Amino acid sequence: MIFETHAHYEDKKFDTDRAQLLNSMPELGIGPVVNVGSTIETTKRSIQLAESYEFVYAAAGVHPSEIGELDDSSMDWLKRQAAHPKVVAIGEIGLDYYWEKDEEVRKQQRHWFKEQLAVAKDTGLPVIIHSRDAAKDTLSIMKDAFTDQIRGVIHCFSYSEEIALEYVRMGYFIGVGGVVTFKNAKKLKETVRKIPLESILLETDCPYMAPEPYRGKRNSSAYLPLVVKEIARIKDIPEQEVIETTSRNAYRMYDKILNEKG
Repeated sequence: MIFETHAHYEDKKFDTDRAQLLNSMPELGIGPVVNVGSTIETTKRSIQLAESYEFVYAAAGVHPSEIGELDDSSMDWLKRQAAHPKVVAIGEIGLDYYWEKDEEVRKQQRHWFKEQLAVAKDTGLPVIIHSRDAAKDTLSIMKDAFTDQIRGVIHCFSYSEEIALEYVRMGYFIGVGGVVTFKNAKKLKETVRKIPLESILLETDCPYMAPEPYRGKRNSSAYLPLVVKEIARIKDIPEQEVIETTSRNAYRMYDKILNEKG
């Protein structure tokens, strides 16, 4: 089975066929699936999906572009969600300087990033990190998180292989999805070549970031075999080795799932 570590099936792009698509996943060899929150509302919907499907789990968190909804009350709410038996991570959280140029807002992003990391520390859950155009600040904050023994993944990794290796040395996973299949994704392909397979998690970020030849269309976990195929090609190893190793990696990170399964 291919472990899908980052999906957004609560998204409205799945409103017409969500149940049909999710019900098809086990027969397609996909599972478990971690559905990741990015706002308070999408976190609620992610938990509802996790309660409805045995193989679906949820992450609770607020994306850096949505921090306007965070306050002490909502942080208390997030912390309570971490106790839910099917909430397996805090995320997605982090920094996004691509969309936000105002330094005061960036400062607020850093504040709420650290606050959500504190929730992860207090609850013992791993974190799912979103980082765009914020390499230096994200790495600095995650070095402190490493000191605090917070585990996690750098989702949809887009920086250099040198930065990837920094994260790997600290024990963080690197999330790899459909972008690795793009012809112009030379930097990511080289990163995948250089880092150990034991540090890679498979993800889609669906409905976004569909792999070739579906680039620009709605993504789903059903396309993960295309990501597997490209990683196997880059590393010159069998596809089954990619599936088995990345699934073990995912269970190491989402150990709450492993503990549930006994």
